[in-house]
Amino acid sequence: MALMITDECINCDVCEPECPNDAISMGESIYVIDPHKCTECVGHFDEPQCVQVCPVSCIPVHPEHVESRDQLQQKYFLLTQTKV
Repeated sequence: MALMITDECINCDVCEPECPNDAISMGESIYVIDPHKCTECVGHFDEPQCVQVCPVSCIPVHPEHVESRDQLQQKYFLLTQTKV
């Protein structure tokens, strides 16, 4: 289940540096999360760090990218095995 940032985002800049997978970037008007990089922090932390720091609670699960914890763990493995 990749996360997404809703249009309630206030561009406070706190989520982007917290993402261990570099999945968060500035979009056209608000921050966006790349669902191919988002593991909901599985493999790094117990809870999604962006959700923890968001002051307006605008980061829900993306309904079009539902993944099990095992799938998120596999994605984490694939993302981290190529890093040197």
